[in-house]
Amino acid sequence: MSLFSDVPLAAPVAVFKLTADFREDPAPNKVNLGVGAYRTDEGKPWVLPVVRKVEKMIAEDDSLNHEYLPILGLPEFRSSASKLALGEDSPAIKEKRVGAVQCLGGTGALKIGAEFLRRWYNGNNNTKTPVYVSTPTWENHNGVFANAGFEDIRPYKYWDAQKRGLDLSGFLGDLESAPEHSVFVLHACAHNPTGTDPTQDEWKQIAEVMKRRSLYPFFDSAYQGFASGNLEKDAWAVRFFVSQGFEIFCAQSFSKNFGLYNERVGNLTVVAKDGDSLNRVLSQLEKIVRITWSNPPSQGARLVAITLTTPELFDEWKGNVKTMADRVLLMRAELKAKLLSLGTPGTWEHITQQIGMFSFTGLNPKQVEYLVKEKHIYLMASGRINMCGLTTKNIDYVAESIHEAVTRVQ
Repeated sequence: MSLFSDVPLAAPVAVFKLTADFREDPAPNKVNLGVGAYRTDEGKPWVLPVVRKVEKMIAEDDSLNHEYLPILGLPEFRSSASKLALGEDSPAIKEKRVGAVQCLGGTGALKIGAEFLRRWYNGNNNTKTPVYVSTPTWENHNGVFANAGFEDIRPYKYWDAQKRGLDLSGFLGDLESAPEHSVFVLHACAHNPTGTDPTQDEWKQIAEVMKRRSLYPFFDSAYQGFASGNLEKDAWAVRFFVSQGFEIFCAQSFSKNFGLYNERVGNLTVVAKDGDSLNRVLSQLEKIVRITWSNPPSQGARLVAITLTTPELFDEWKGNVKTMADRVLLMRAELKAKLLSLGTPGTWEHITQQIGMFSFTGLNPKQVEYLVKEKHIYLMASGRINMCGLTTKNIDYVAESIHEAVTRVQ
C-alpha cells in the first residue's frame, strides 16, 4: 500500500477546470469567458509589440549571463516597478522609505507579504490578527493568507447584488467595527471579480476610517494601466493612501499589463514610516524569500525594467496597454447595447459602469449552467465573465444566449 493512500483528491481549480472543459468541447460555436487573460478580436493571445522588441534586445546582449540575481531581485526592476505604482515624484520615494521585493507574479507578492505580516506585524509571530477580504474576492486571497498561518480571515461587505454596484455603507461599517490593526486586502483597481471600484471620493472615505481605526492596507494591484488605459488613474488609490501617511504593502502583477502570464513577474512594494523601518522590514523579507524560492528569475523582470526605464519603449508600452484597455471598453459598450436592443429583462448599466477585465453580470448559477450546457458559453458559476473573451464575431451569439438564459431560466 502506498504511503500516500490516505491523501484525498483535491478539487480542481475552478477557472482552470473551466478552460479544460472548454478545450474538450467539440462545439464549433463555443466561447470561453472564464480564463483571466487578454485575447485579441481573433480570440488569440497577444504578445505586446514592445515585448517582442525588448526580447530581441535581451537576446542580442552578449554582456548578459545566467548568474543569480540578488535575493530581493533585479534592482532596476524593483525600483521602476515601485515608481510605476507610487509615481515618479512620490515623496515617499524621495524620502527613501520605499523598497521592494521581486516576486513570482502577483500571487508571489501576496504570499511573501502575508508571510511577513504573520511573522512580524502587530506582534511577533501573530496568527490571530484579523485579515479582511472583500465579498466576493479573488479566490487566492483567502488561500494565500490562510496558508501563511493567519487563523482569522474575515469577509468585508463590498458587492451590492441588488443595485449591482459597491456596497459602500456596508464596507465602511465593517471598517468601523474591525479590531484595530486588522489587515484589509484592497483591490487597487479593476476589482476581481466584480469590476466595481470605489470612486475617488469613496476611496477618501475608506482611507479616513482606516486611518482613524489604525487598519493596515494591503493593496493588490494586478491591472494598472490595463483597467482604464491610464496608469495614473489606475494607481490613484494606492498613491492617495501613501499621501495620507499610511504604511502599506502593494502586490503588483505584470501578467496582464505586459501580457507576461507565464513569466511570473511580480513585485511587492513596501512603503514604511522611515528608512530605518524599511531596512529592517526588507531584511526580514529577504529571509522569507531565501527559504521560499531563494532567488527570482531574470528574464521577465529584465524585460519590464528595460521597458519602464527607456522613454521611447515606455511610451510604446503605454500605447500597447491602451490598445488592450480600449478593446475591453468597446466590448463592454457593445454587449450592453445588444442586451438593451434585445430587451433583455433586468438592468445592464453595470456592464459599462464596471471596469477592467471582468464583469459581474448578475447571472445566477442556473442561468450560468444553461449557458454552459446548452449554449457552450463557458463562464464562472458566480456569473463573472472575462470581457476579453468577447469578439466582434461572437458577441451577437453571446448576447442572444444571455437573453435566452435570462428569459427562460429563473
